[in-house]
Amino acid sequence: MISAPAKVILFGEHAVVYGQPAIAAPVSSLRARSAIQSRTEGEGLRLIVTSNGQQLAVEIDPEDVNSAFSAAVRLVLRHLKVSVPPSVNITLESDIPVASGLGSGAAITTVLAQAVATAVGQKLDAVDLNQIVFEVEKIYHGTPSGIDNTVIVYEKPVYYVRNHPLELLTIPQPIILIVADTGVSASTKIAVGDVRYLYEREPERIQVILSSIGAVVQQARTAIENGDIEALGPLMVQNHAMLRTLTVSSPELEALVDAAMNAGALGAKLSGGGRGGNMIALVTPETAEIVQQALREAGATRALMTTIG
Repeated sequence: MISAPAKVILFGEHAVVYGQPAIAAPVSSLRARSAIQSRTEGEGLRLIVTSNGQQLAVEIDPEDVNSAFSAAVRLVLRHLKVSVPPSVNITLESDIPVASGLGSGAAITTVLAQAVATAVGQKLDAVDLNQIVFEVEKIYHGTPSGIDNTVIVYEKPVYYVRNHPLELLTIPQPIILIVADTGVSASTKIAVGDVRYLYEREPERIQVILSSIGAVVQQARTAIENGDIEALGPLMVQNHAMLRTLTVSSPELEALVDAAMNAGALGAKLSGGGRGGNMIALVTPETAEIVQQALREAGATRALMTTIG
């Protein structure tokens, strides 16, 4: 069994596409998984995808340019210099909600790529796996930042700047989060495209917002590395306000952010592409259950507590 975690962006989503820093971390309690079995009949690679309790069998043609699954297989085989797909069944399943900002696509691609490599008797190192997953992310998101694949492949908190060396974060004090799902699926690709449209139409105004988000991220890194967790709360609120200005919040996200803050969270913000999906609330051990319950009462379809560091 091969597995990979979900991820949350703590600070910097959307601005990271334009060269600003971002901070993200794995959510190890939510995972995608793959398993490999020899085919007892037929040839070629077949995926058995489990979703909502249902199984769907998909025969993979590596040359299919419209399928993210096929792209992942094609890239792995090409990298490993293997010309024929292995005759195996690869079972894929995931706890990670789709289109919710938790990196479900990158996690599934990660475990699929590892499974294909294993099936042909080889192994992908983290650098090559990360690049393959990033290429597939382009199918899902158009112009991905690269942060999802990086956090998920390495399963470490990161300070990330596009096209710069990866920096792993040291987290001396645990960060306790409630990750709450609005229940609204939203396309990161569309949200990223809409921000791109804003940027092209009003580059000076939008650049000020993006740079301000970058400054908040830098302050958040300092607070995290100094163990000053309380300082992160106001920074989350600032970051969320800037994302709202970029039009990537939604009524459902606003309701959950307000509910978390009213229940005593240190800070709260959307996480990921926005327009739905998930938000995160920073809590203490004393307020965690209170905030979690408030989020459920405010309409969250799930509210998961996770600790980073």
